Amino acid sequence: MFRHSTMFPLRGKVRRPGKPGLRRSLALFAGMVVLGMAGAVGLQAQDRGFLLGMPRVSLTVKAGYHMPRAGGGSDIQSLWDLTREELTVESRDLAGMSIGGELGIRTTPRMDITVAVGYNASETRSEFRDWVDTDDLPIEQTTAFSTVPVTVGVKAYLWERGRSVGRFAWIPRTWNLYGAVAGGLVTYRFEQWGDFVDYETLDIFNERFYATERGATVHFAGGMDVNVNGRLVFTGEARYGIASAPIDSPDFTGFPDLDLNGLQITGGIGIRF
Repeated sequence: MFRHSTMFPLRGKVRRPGKPGLRRSLALFAGMVVLGMAGAVGLQAQDRGFLLGMPRVSLTVKAGYHMPRAGGGSDIQSLWDLTREELTVESRDLAGMSIGGELGIRTTPRMDITVAVGYNASETRSEFRDWVDTDDLPIEQTTAFSTVPVTVGVKAYLWERGRSVGRFAWIPRTWNLYGAVAGGLVTYRFEQWGDFVDYETLDIFNERFYATERGATVHFAGGMDVNVNGRLVFTGEARYGIASAPIDSPDFTGFPDLDLNGLQITGGIGIRF
């Protein structure tokens, strides 16, 4: 949007990036859901509510809502602070869709090691709060924010997930609660494009600005699994991620690390193998 020191400076031409990440994520999510549902339907007839042996691996796809905290700075004005003060953007406007996938590897009857990747994104239209153009029309722009967390963690269930009957049959529990903790890296992209004000000349100009970087993250989650049969499970989850990352961009200078904390509420479908 602007440099911290001069506020909305004129710049040279900036390459306009596309949105391949969103298209790839949506395609991957749709493909995994279709494959998962097809596999579940095909296996349901033979499972009859039980498996021949305890499953060792699960694959889950999830979709839902992501709500960034977008916390402000303490002694130094943050990029989130400046965006809210200058533009008609509130913290709730930054909420958006969340999709992801998780691979679980069973280590005990009540514990999994997990590997997960997600994609969270929002796009918000806005205008300057205190400035209009020479025709008294709003000066409009768009703010886009996305994060891609990649984590490895541990998921622990409240009860054992099923019971063995005889030598071979394994019957899943109807439902179960779990808690999880995970750590890894999160990559963010903060982007703004549209019309802006050069506060030194009061000129209005059209431009695109962005910053992208990564930082460490820790996730805490809780949820519930509901088993349909031996293979298919539906899951609902609330997950809170704690993270921050530097702003290393010529478009935004003088700001503290960007707050990447946020809450995700998701529902998903999983397949056991």
